[in-house]
Amino acid sequence: MPADFRQIRVLDAVARHGSITRAAQELHLTQPAVSMSVRHLEESLGLPLVERVGRRIVLTPAGQELADHARRIVQAAADLEAAVEQIRGLDRGVLRLAVVSTANYFLAPILAAFRRRYPGIAVSLHVANRDSVLAVLEAGDTDLAVTGQPPEDADLVAQRFKDNPLVVIAPPGHPLLAEAPIPVARLVREPLVVREQGSGTRAAMERLFAAHGLAYEASCVFASNEAVKQAVQAGLGLGVISAQTIELELATGRLVVLPVETFPILRVWYLLYRAHRRLPPAAQAFRRILLGESPR
Repeated sequence: MPADFRQIRVLDAVARHGSITRAAQELHLTQPAVSMSVRHLEESLGLPLVERVGRRIVLTPAGQELADHARRIVQAAADLEAAVEQIRGLDRGVLRLAVVSTANYFLAPILAAFRRRYPGIAVSLHVANRDSVLAVLEAGDTDLAVTGQPPEDADLVAQRFKDNPLVVIAPPGHPLLAEAPIPVARLVREPLVVREQGSGTRAAMERLFAAHGLAYEASCVFASNEAVKQAVQAGLGLGVISAQTIELELATGRLVVLPVETFPILRVWYLLYRAHRRLPPAAQAFRRILLGESPR
């Protein structure tokens, strides 16, 4: 085969990201080194593999064919590494975990328990919205993911492990507190502070409104739960948020939960991983701790 493993890894990264820059960042290489590796592979094969379309790198038909094989080779190498780590045990390694930002509120003590049990295992934690977490799982850039409603994917294992109720929050003394119980149709007449597109919390809220034939307008859009909570406290509008993120604010009286009909929206946390991939020992150990120590 006129290609070495480094060239195969580079082609796989370029194919997944569609970008020399992002492939270089993932592989901890310079952009010229990535470009040169692809060029040398093209020269050795005598085939064009990539072409630039605007700001993106697009695979040629030959490049797509080779990239499909490269993905399987890279995955096989990862499986081999995982098997070796399994033989060595859990004295060292890396736990690669991607979670939606809301899950970050309850995962800290679980990660702490994991680190106490396996101090030699480093943790690489990627926190983002649901769409981004699913994307890194699909790309093979994480071993485990924690998110809400999983996509319908036959190649995906989804194990539910914890309830995740969504509630409506308001600042103390909000006038709607005197109208309990509050019809859900009344909610959309208020300014609403919402999460960004791609957020599972926002998607769940929009599904509920759509089921009731309701349209809403967002007064503010934020990319984090903390920003939503701060905005609601400041009086910018009402918010829909996971009850697990507001324990401190409720205890200190900075926020209240409104008794809105059809709320809470009952959601579930899932642990996700690819069915065709061998989980590394660190991921297997974390999975056991998560499913064993979290309430079902």
